[in-house]
Amino acid sequence: MSAHIKHQIIGPENDPQYVVVPYLEYLRIVGEAGDQALLPHAVVELHVVDGYSLLRAWRKYKKMTQRTVAEKAGITQAAYSQMERPESKPHAATLEKIAKAFGITVEQLTI
Repeated sequence: MSAHIKHQIIGPENDPQYVVVPYLEYLRIVGEAGDQALLPHAVVELHVVDGYSLLRAWRKYKKMTQRTVAEKAGITQAAYSQMERPESKPHAATLEKIAKAFGITVEQLTI
C-alpha cells in the first residue's frame, strides 16, 4: 500500500512547475475570497519573471493605460505612475480605488 502524499510536485526537481494539493486544502488557502484571491498566470509572470510591480502587471494584463487607470481611480497620472514602481507602498484607500478601477479586489494587488 502506498503512503498518502499530501502535495504532488510536478516538474524537474530543480525546476518545479506545479503543485497539486487536496481540494480541501485549496479551499483553505484561497479562503472566503475564492477565485477573487487568485492571480491570472499572465499577471504572475509579469510580476515574477519580468519584475513588474503588481499594479503594473495588472494594468498590462487589463490592457489599460496609466492615464485610464488614474482617471478611473480619481488620481493623477503622475501619482499613479509613481505607485507602479516596485518599491512604492500606496495607501490602503488608494489601493481600494485602483482595485475598483481594475475590477479586482485589493487582495489581488497586495498578494
